[in-house]
Amino acid sequence: MATTTYTVTGMTCGHCVSSVKQEIAKIDGVTSVDVDLASGLVSVDSAGELADTDVAAAVDEAGYALSA
Repeated sequence: MATTTYTVTGMTCGHCVSSVKQEIAKIDGVTSVDVDLASGLVSVDSAGELADTDVAAAVDEAGYALSA
């Protein structure tokens, strides 16, 4: 199992958190997603390593962006 932490910009409310969690959870291998709204940190547990491009695409689909 792998845990990766990302920073997502633009989230301002619980709906934002829900949208990001739902999109990332659709990625194959993801087992859980935890979002801290105040810090913008998103921790993703997965069966193996995830491609950053897949996570970035999921966050983009939710309407937000990964911070560099």
